[in-house]
Amino acid sequence: MKERTRLEQKIQAVREVEQILHDNTELIELGEAEGDNEVVEEAEKALVALKTKVDRQQLESLLSGEADSNDAYLQVNAGAGGTEAQDWADMILRMYIRWAEQHGYKVSLLERSEGEEAGIKSVTVRIEGPDAFGWLKTETGVHRLVRISPFDSAARRHTSFASVSVSPVIDDTINIEIEEKDLRIDTYRSSGAGGQHVNTTDSAVRITHIPTNIVAACQNERSQHQNRDQAMALLKARLYEAELQKREERAAEEHGEKTDIGWGHQIRSYVLHPYQMIKDARTQVETTNSQGVLDGDLDMFLEASLAHRLAPERERA
Repeated sequence: MKERTRLEQKIQAVREVEQILHDNTELIELGEAEGDNEVVEEAEKALVALKTKVDRQQLESLLSGEADSNDAYLQVNAGAGGTEAQDWADMILRMYIRWAEQHGYKVSLLERSEGEEAGIKSVTVRIEGPDAFGWLKTETGVHRLVRISPFDSAARRHTSFASVSVSPVIDDTINIEIEEKDLRIDTYRSSGAGGQHVNTTDSAVRITHIPTNIVAACQNERSQHQNRDQAMALLKARLYEAELQKREERAAEEHGEKTDIGWGHQIRSYVLHPYQMIKDARTQVETTNSQGVLDGDLDMFLEASLAHRLAPERERA
């Protein structure tokens, strides 16, 4: 039923485009025949807006990866630099939450580690909505911020880094086998706001997959059992994403392409001083509307990076 609903929505979107195109084409013909320039101008504006919509739908039609239609886990980790980097990680989290809200996606907190003075050391959220992973998968990498530090009494310019990792939420159609002997499970007390229950029991759970050293944690649920289930689901998602990245790297190597997948790669710079500029290192897309981007206007970057990533696939096809 979920797949049927998804397909029906996509078919309906195409039909709406066809109807808008048909209606406005007729309006232009009618307006020109009657000499009504105002009708012609309004119809032409509608067609320009339609082109933008069609361009986005064309990108959506390319979200055909194994897990592109799935929900997504998004993790943000502050880089070295203490309070500066932790505040930057918090800004990035806010940026993605705003983006998700703008697209009608639901955001749930799974784990959050607060900074000593401000910001966060790390956070993991689940973003639920159509093609959430497909849209966000190219956001994995290092994000760099240059600004005048609000924490520096001398008002000096600082450069901060934070890493983002995106994994697909695994559904029942994907089977990930994990052996118990390969796991180390730790429990600890949750931190942060959460009512009387928080900090009273060791309900938070951290699971480490020993062969890969991939870690997943959850502290948001009330019971240790619930947190363990959530952490295990997150661990499976990260193992699956690691396998997807290996496959993509192998495919790129086979076709003689350089790949920029991985945690160590800087994908975007956010410069707030001495000028305003946000630039993607992979696609060269840039904007001076830094506040808009930090408020969640990420679509120009997501669309460009998705098109950039899919271009080699279309050429091979």
